[in-house]
Amino acid sequence: MSETTYTVTGMTCGHCVSSVTEEVGKIGGVTDVRVDLPTGAVTVISSQEPEVAEVRAAVEEAGYELTA
Repeated sequence: MSETTYTVTGMTCGHCVSSVTEEVGKIGGVTDVRVDLPTGAVTVISSQEPEVAEVRAAVEEAGYELTA
């Protein structure tokens, strides 16, 4: 199992959290997505570490920006 934390900007509410969780959760191998709204931390638990480009694309599809 892999656990990687990214920083996402632009999230301001529960709907934002749901959108990011849903899109990132669609990435192959992802088993869980945890979002900490106050810090913008998005932790991705997966069978193997996803490519940053995949995570960035999912976050952008949800309408936000991956910064780290």
